[in-house]
Amino acid sequence: MEDKAYTPDEVAQLFQISKHTVYELIKRGELRAFKVGNKMRVEQAELERYKDSTKAPARKSRIDPTESSDSNFIPIRLAGSHDFLVEHFVKQVSSALQLQIQPTYIGSLEGLMMLYRGQSDIAAMHLLDPSSQEYNLPFIHQLFIYESISVLRFASREQGFIVVKGNPKEIHDFHDLTRQEIHFVNRQKGSGTRFLLDSRLSSLGINPEKINGYEKEEWNHLTTASYISRGIADVAFGIRSAASHLGLDFIPITNEQFDLVFRFTDENKIALHALIRYLQSTEFLNSLTELEGYDIRDLGTIIYQKKYDEVRPQSSPFSDR
Repeated sequence: MEDKAYTPDEVAQLFQISKHTVYELIKRGELRAFKVGNKMRVEQAELERYKDSTKAPARKSRIDPTESSDSNFIPIRLAGSHDFLVEHFVKQVSSALQLQIQPTYIGSLEGLMMLYRGQSDIAAMHLLDPSSQEYNLPFIHQLFIYESISVLRFASREQGFIVVKGNPKEIHDFHDLTRQEIHFVNRQKGSGTRFLLDSRLSSLGINPEKINGYEKEEWNHLTTASYISRGIADVAFGIRSAASHLGLDFIPITNEQFDLVFRFTDENKIALHALIRYLQSTEFLNSLTELEGYDIRDLGTIIYQKKYDEVRPQSSPFSDR
């Protein structure tokens, strides 16, 4: 492939899929795209990244065969918020365990609802409850009454304003977003970042209709930040690592808790135990190198579990720490 940007039609031809499927992949954040005017484009490097992320494991799973007589494991479905460390986890699991995780990056709320409906095995989330100012657990307590679940802390992330180098528009707080000359780009409804933004705007009494670009929504952090790097917008609300990826400046606002929710079933419990052991392992910890904007001191800590004893194997899956 030449070093160029591809249209959705060209991507569909390259992958032999429909153009509708390409737009769905972009909408869910699985394929990163940018806009030139009203036209969508996908860079060559992004096509290569997507191809690598969808390759099936070439070798037999390293899941301990003594844990089950069935050597055929269905792929594990992960749904929820997009995050660079989650992408890294998915890739590492494929090479370290030869266990396939199929990610769908559709936002924290939708990911949690997919887990609740049994349409995924893991949810990635960072939802702030406005009433308690607590992350994730208030939503989990309301939804999962009879299910067997474990909630593991993945990371603490910095959220703030993403701006161009030098911050020439002098954007420092939420009130600056209402200035007439400021162009903003938002995240989609249901994303944890959107929850946090709307909560802050409400607490400050800021009318979102006064924010130029509030209605403009994107589906992942990198695509949102790319609006700033390409000069289409002046500011986005997102994570520090997205700003770092594109060489942009970052004004920190708060730290948030990013968690993984595992829902156990008879079909997935052996694979999920293996994933948890790996998540808590020194091997995975040592694989984490690009950590700007993240705090991983509590990585792998179980912060909540419900009816877990009913599906726990005889040996503890949490001993490899």
